[in-house]
Amino acid sequence: MHTAAVEAFIGIGANLGNASAAVFEAIQGLKRIPNTRVCAHSSFYQSAPIDSTGPDYINAVVRVATLLCAPDLLIHLQSLEISAGRERPFPNAPRTLDLDLLLYGSATISSDRLNVPHPRMWQRAFVVVPLAELNPALVPSQVLLGVQQQVIRKI
Repeated sequence: MHTAAVEAFIGIGANLGNASAAVFEAIQGLKRIPNTRVCAHSSFYQSAPIDSTGPDYINAVVRVATLLCAPDLLIHLQSLEISAGRERPFPNAPRTLDLDLLLYGSATISSDRLNVPHPRMWQRAFVVVPLAELNPALVPSQVLLGVQQQVIRKI
């Protein structure tokens, strides 16, 4: 556990069942993680699946302040996914809930279990648009230009 809170950003997505309710419930679940405080969340966005099929996704990004180290925070995120019925039958499969640790302070982490910043976040409108809503300084304008062809709408 850290002695000073670290600002972290978590991406949320769901496209099975009641996806909007799943994203809302995930935000409530984040509020129950020990030594972690939800500071803000973006609007909800609807986006088409990328490199996959299935219904559109509902996405959001949440900013938290946490005393947990990144691997411990990841364990809590994966526990919330499992509680929501998350299965991983194949890469990019439709999901009841997906929680990604996008940024953890200024840390760069590369391990078998965790990569921060999230490796594909800068190529995904469903991440950078809600992230820019929460903290525009984190998302360079060229990144937003690079994803402008991806269909995403605020709901």
